[in-house]
Amino acid sequence: MKSAESGRHFCTARFLSQVLQGSGLIVRLDACYVTISVYYHVCMSVPRIVKLLQITDPHLHADPNTELYGVKTELSCRAVVERAFGDPDWRPDAVLVTGDAVEDCSRAGYERFKSIFEPLDVPILCLPGNHDSPDLMSEMLDTGRFSFCGFRDFERWRLIMLNSHVPGSPGGVLSDSELHRLDRTLQDSGDRFVLVAVHHQPVPIGSSWLDGFGLRNGFELLSVVGRYSQSRVVVWGHVHQVLDQQHGDLRMLCTPSTCAQFTPLTETCVMDTRPPGFRRLTLEANGDINTEVRWLDDYVVAERPPDSRIGEESTDAM
Repeated sequence: MKSAESGRHFCTARFLSQVLQGSGLIVRLDACYVTISVYYHVCMSVPRIVKLLQITDPHLHADPNTELYGVKTELSCRAVVERAFGDPDWRPDAVLVTGDAVEDCSRAGYERFKSIFEPLDVPILCLPGNHDSPDLMSEMLDTGRFSFCGFRDFERWRLIMLNSHVPGSPGGVLSDSELHRLDRTLQDSGDRFVLVAVHHQPVPIGSSWLDGFGLRNGFELLSVVGRYSQSRVVVWGHVHQVLDQQHGDLRMLCTPSTCAQFTPLTETCVMDTRPPGFRRLTLEANGDINTEVRWLDDYVVAERPPDSRIGEESTDAM
């Protein structure tokens, strides 16, 4: 005579058997349970979605009280991270930081960056912006949970981080060796879908002053990426504003800064009063992308006058 407990186990096993066999899997049943080996196989063989948090342009400094256009950059960056990780229903699998982590290229600035992100229990994927020091980033942000450039695989996705830094220039370029690395990494991606990340915008965004400081060989980047059918999306920072558009089969995404923003579609540098922001990306197992930008709408932003600096001075705003 079976006990009530064994009866419940048998019913559960029979239900799981029907579900799993309906999906084409062969299931071994004992009298009262589905074997652990089958359960493990099913759990491990179903690709999961990947939840990616993009954070960009924190512009930290050695001095944590430094402001950029009326925003204390460390304070706002910490507020963004707290908000992004405060939702129990959307826990990131990784954080992608798309450049200008540190404004003053100081070792102390990168230590402050690490103090914000190291406590997070996820990989932190970094690439350099025009304000960064690639040498310091390579030394300090390519160990432990941090990685610098290169690529990283998550489930059915490959994330490729590129270095567009040009010393002394607000604009960016991908070197021949970096383009070759991109090509090889795409070739080796197999059946994984691909996200490519870079700091500088590879396409015009409609602000002439910012378009003068973009990725000078953006066409070559898109040409390489476009040769591979598994390429899905290119993401960047740099321009402190939102963009979401299609370029052929590629999704093109730009994300606002964790500190101050630039007003879109302007001829000269005009500061926006929008608050700090970040982007959520949900990368589906079938190659689809769901994304949204979130703003810290309750964050108090100083009233900043329009900034129409031109010429050499305007490069400081980048």
